[in-house]
Amino acid sequence: MHFIKDELDFGPGLDAAAGSSVGAGPMARRENQDNFLLIDATGQAACLVGQTPWRGQVAGWPAGHVRLAVLDGMGGHGHGREAAEATVQGLLAMPACLDAATLAHELDQLHARLQAAFDTGPEARSRPPGTTLTLLEIAPQQAPLLYHVGDSRLYEVVDGAVTALTVDHVPATVYAMHSVIGEQQWRGRVYGEHQPQISQAFILGNVIVDPQVLGATLHALDEANLPPFLSHLGDRRMLRLRRDAVYLLASDGFWSCQDPASVLARWPALCAGRTAAQASEALFDDFLSHPPAGMHSDNLTLLALRVKP
Repeated sequence: MHFIKDELDFGPGLDAAAGSSVGAGPMARRENQDNFLLIDATGQAACLVGQTPWRGQVAGWPAGHVRLAVLDGMGGHGHGREAAEATVQGLLAMPACLDAATLAHELDQLHARLQAAFDTGPEARSRPPGTTLTLLEIAPQQAPLLYHVGDSRLYEVVDGAVTALTVDHVPATVYAMHSVIGEQQWRGRVYGEHQPQISQAFILGNVIVDPQVLGATLHALDEANLPPFLSHLGDRRMLRLRRDAVYLLASDGFWSCQDPASVLARWPALCAGRTAAQASEALFDDFLSHPPAGMHSDNLTLLALRVKP
């Protein structure tokens, strides 16, 4: 397991830390295909390179700007670790963004460049790689920006409750968009059981527009196409962070089990009164020492963000 604790400087108002592990389970994974990125207010960056921690300085990074991301490489499609790592390297080179439109444009351009780079012949096209990407861009004195694709999640932990702030890009969401299923069925399929299928991923593309064809572009989900009960959870939007909350960006290894709700129910107590680094460690320690029933072997990555009082 690799933890990046609170040595980085996120300024006077933020506290962040990340951890990543190859995971556990009946048949533990041979490699960690997850990744994360922390860029602090001074341009110091941390991520995984070759499954080991890396630190470096981002040249020309504006003072006070912060970028945080969690990625889950799709190993089932080949080169999942490489896809997540290449995306992180692209994020390190991407300029700081001040508005949602610019952030979406930069990331869509990165998606297209990496898609072309991984398209190296017929074999690569038959098993194209992909990765989830859940990212927060935080400029000084501005509301944080969210960019999300895939089925990793951003959670808000406050007042004893855990609330998802992103929508999973999975078949159940596509069904809900077309009114095939309603809110209760959607919540049962997405939050109540383990479904490893995905409908969209960074680099990979999407089967949201046409379930029979893998489209090259990414399809943003927002109030224009999401059902009413999900319309407030658009993929590319501004966020309002509460000063009494902890925000967790996490890969799906934490809820790949028979009863995901039982895992999330433990999070408020594990986060209460702790720094971001302490909360990250507590969540990992609790999960690995008390593995949930029916746990599927998967990598685990979690990034904790606390807004200081």
